[in-house]
Amino acid sequence: MRDFSRRGVLGLGLGAAAAMGIAGCGAGGGGSGPGKPGPITTGGGSTPHPVRPIGDGSTADTGPQPHQPPRPVPLEPGETPPQFVVFSWDGAGEIGNGLFPRFLKLANDHGAAMTFFLSGLYLLPESKRDLYRPPSNPVGASDIGYLKDENVRNTLHFVRQAWLDGHEVGTHFNGHFCGGSGSVAHWTPDDWRSEIDQAVSFVTNWRTNTGFTDLEPLPFDYRKELTGARTPCLLGQENLLPTAAGLGWRYDSSSPGGLQQWPVKKEGVWDLPLQSLPFPGHSFEVLSMDYNILANQSRNTTRGVPANYPSWRSQATATYLGGFRRAYETNRAPLFIGNHFEDWNGGIYMDAVEEALKAMADKKDVRLVSFRQFADWLDVQDQKLLARLRTLAPGQAPAGGWAAYLTAA
Repeated sequence: MRDFSRRGVLGLGLGAAAAMGIAGCGAGGGGSGPGKPGPITTGGGSTPHPVRPIGDGSTADTGPQPHQPPRPVPLEPGETPPQFVVFSWDGAGEIGNGLFPRFLKLANDHGAAMTFFLSGLYLLPESKRDLYRPPSNPVGASDIGYLKDENVRNTLHFVRQAWLDGHEVGTHFNGHFCGGSGSVAHWTPDDWRSEIDQAVSFVTNWRTNTGFTDLEPLPFDYRKELTGARTPCLLGQENLLPTAAGLGWRYDSSSPGGLQQWPVKKEGVWDLPLQSLPFPGHSFEVLSMDYNILANQSRNTTRGVPANYPSWRSQATATYLGGFRRAYETNRAPLFIGNHFEDWNGGIYMDAVEEALKAMADKKDVRLVSFRQFADWLDVQDQKLLARLRTLAPGQAPAGGWAAYLTAA
């Protein structure tokens, strides 16, 4: 186990988290989740028309996605950049704890768009596990298990609502293999292509695989919708990127910890990593993900000492807001935050990210967007201006102010 007391925690997604097995991803034990019968509803999310079914009717072309921002335009010379913040969710399974609808409502209340990295296996019943043939692992294997049928139904319900509300649906792939010889760290580009094809198949054939006939289709063409991902445990990006580029993906969020600086492209794909943020009370920084904060607080358990929950909640909230302030008041680098629909340590990380979002949402120039929306903005910017922005280190304000700094670009 990695020593959490040093700055090396920045690489936790590569080391300690992977060794723990949970690795900060998934929907908490798959089929062992608490579960609730029947779909949980929050209202809204009416289907646009006309609807053109695709394949077996699991998905449908319903036209342009609702609730999208205006088409992005380039910054003017000397214009202050917006402060982009992306809240993202690994796995995106509704296991009956009500967290998926909770954060859909929060986003709606504050005009936020988010990215949901859906695990393909969360739409595949365990009774059909033999359909999954993971690279370098036995048929049907999964390190995150499978959801109960009622939780598959709920996940379908909320993924559908998420897209209709304007959020992005990316992928977290399938079996979440982080350790051993079958780890995604060892997968080849062809392995990644197989994993992606299977993830898409599970999303686009859920009706056949589940036998559910009383649910509406997902209202998007997933082959077109899917433009980015986050790998399990932040492993394997090097061999994923050639495949992602070949598929025309726009971005990848699998780097194991970046600085709060403006991003670059790798192999033609925007590299949008989770970032190292100031960690209150410590000399090192921590990765901008709920699980990595947990690993520094309760070490190797998701059920730490309850007496510590209030102070840990405050520390987690301060971590997110400290990273936000460092960017907002200086180089305006985008802030990327990763989460899971989990009640680890009494749900304190869910409370922390909610409080952080509320505190950010009403600030001038702040845009709470999905990764795809941010990639849209990046793609229309002048490349010389972006290069100028990249020269600003974390916490470094533009010399002479934005008007002078970006006019010089």
